[in-house]
Amino acid sequence: MSTTRNARTRNVRKVLCRTTAVATTVAAAAVLLTGCGGDADQASVPEGWGTLETGSLRVGYPRSEGYAEQPAGERARANAAVALKEEDGIRTGMVSVQLDFATGVHDAAGAAAAAGAGIGLNSTRRATDDVRLAGPDDAGEAREARRIDYDFTADGQEDTPNRGTPMTGVLVAGVDSKGVPFVVRLNAVKGAVDAGDLDAFVGSITVK
Repeated sequence: MSTTRNARTRNVRKVLCRTTAVATTVAAAAVLLTGCGGDADQASVPEGWGTLETGSLRVGYPRSEGYAEQPAGERARANAAVALKEEDGIRTGMVSVQLDFATGVHDAAGAAAAAGAGIGLNSTRRATDDVRLAGPDDAGEAREARRIDYDFTADGQEDTPNRGTPMTGVLVAGVDSKGVPFVVRLNAVKGAVDAGDLDAFVGSITVK
């Protein structure tokens, strides 16, 4: 009789252990899914990066690569926030946030069309993709944005690299939860930022 009881006890323990293991696995998977880019309330910013804060967006910039936030009194009026990389007095990299930059824009497609038109004639568009940004659930469609990757050549004006220097860029355009169109850009000398950094930049954006 005791042998039967012991066997039953061992079986119950095995079932409990399996149940606990399954529950732990499910919980871990839930944590991983919650942390995926574009499905979190706030995007993750790579270690060593800084952040730019505006009323519509929070975006990371590669501070560890020499970028520094530009004081409000020094940046162009069209920019809500800027981070610059300067080398020997030349601006070799720039992260910028523009808000309410176009009229009659109500969605990501319209914002991207307006932002894309401003890239310039000396540019080559490499890819256009829909992206989902991080942000609160109540941001709704504001989390839907469009990414454009492009190459261009510097014009040598306003402390930029010599005219004709190959450059690369990525922009993300959309409309925030209050209907304000936005465009976020990272431009840099070609080769100074790799594909992983560009992806990290896009993944660091939180829409409000």
